[in-house]
Amino acid sequence: MVSANLVLLVIVISGTWHIAIPAQQQVKTMEGKATKSAAGLEQPFILNTWPFINATIKGWETLQTGNAVDAVAAGCAQCETEQCDSTVGYGNSPDENGESTLDAMIMNGLTHEAGSVAGLRRVKDAIAVARAVMEYTKHTLLVGDLATKFAIEMGFKEEDLSTPASINKWKEWKGNNCQPNFRQNVSPDPATSCGPYQPLPSESWQQSRQNQVHFDNQNHDTIGMIAMDRDHNMAVGTSTNGANHKVPGRVGDSPIIGSGAYVDNNVGGAAATGDGDTMMRFLPSYQAVESMRNGMQPNEAAAEALLRITRLHPDFEGAVIAANTKGEHGAACVGFPGFKYNVYDNNGPRSIDVTCKKSTKKPSRYNL
Repeated sequence: MVSANLVLLVIVISGTWHIAIPAQQQVKTMEGKATKSAAGLEQPFILNTWPFINATIKGWETLQTGNAVDAVAAGCAQCETEQCDSTVGYGNSPDENGESTLDAMIMNGLTHEAGSVAGLRRVKDAIAVARAVMEYTKHTLLVGDLATKFAIEMGFKEEDLSTPASINKWKEWKGNNCQPNFRQNVSPDPATSCGPYQPLPSESWQQSRQNQVHFDNQNHDTIGMIAMDRDHNMAVGTSTNGANHKVPGRVGDSPIIGSGAYVDNNVGGAAATGDGDTMMRFLPSYQAVESMRNGMQPNEAAAEALLRITRLHPDFEGAVIAANTKGEHGAACVGFPGFKYNVYDNNGPRSIDVTCKKSTKKPSRYNL
């Protein structure tokens, strides 16, 4: 928990969504006093999506004696233990069968080694298992029951991930005719009925999805974390229990390298959160890092990554955070009522409040 002598500075940034943290801009605290620009963290530093302050603190504490990979693993694990916002860790986001499963990834910016798990069943320590994939195999991604088997071989405990809260959430969903629902083009109508479902012939498909599922602050999927250690090495990681009431077996963007997060020691790192089914088609974290490589500031790079999505999916909801090797950082978001991310360096922890662009329902042409 946060100690009594810890002061959390909240920075509020207004303006358009694609210039969330302009470099060298003077920003204001909630008390209205001018403070140092949000750009330019001192090394070492930690950033993470959403105001999960205990995860931020845990990552920072780990950086004092450990490396960037250690810090990311510890920070994400803190959120798994606390079940941050019910979207990380065990006992939340049950699928259609009422089961909670976990996704996570971790990446080393120095070596580009990475490890991921997806659809991890009956093991709570998703980020630690992802690290084990990176360190004890030559693979990158393990999934489902065989990821669980690997975890048990590596010494992790097998246990039920359900809780009374997740079971009640699933029962309420079933009692509400399985709404909201991620199915489409099936019978019976998934907007009004539970399954089992059968596919409809293509001539009966709906042209637009009327049963839209929103990725709000209770369904935004992810903690994403970026760290730089005292040796100026970087790492990134993510952890999530996925989307509420997802189709069993669904995997979103979080464990996908380049989508959920990405890092390059020569450039910087990025992490994404939101509608993972859409984001994983665009690799926004990889795109943000490559845009920084080409000279963009982190806030501009994050915005560019989202712009590539919203040109084709104007009703998209999500956010990207980014930081370069100089400690400059920024974020962009769209569709959320609001978005915050935390930073921590030698100047202490701060929570950055980003104004999001509104989603639209009008189609737009994808011109890149």
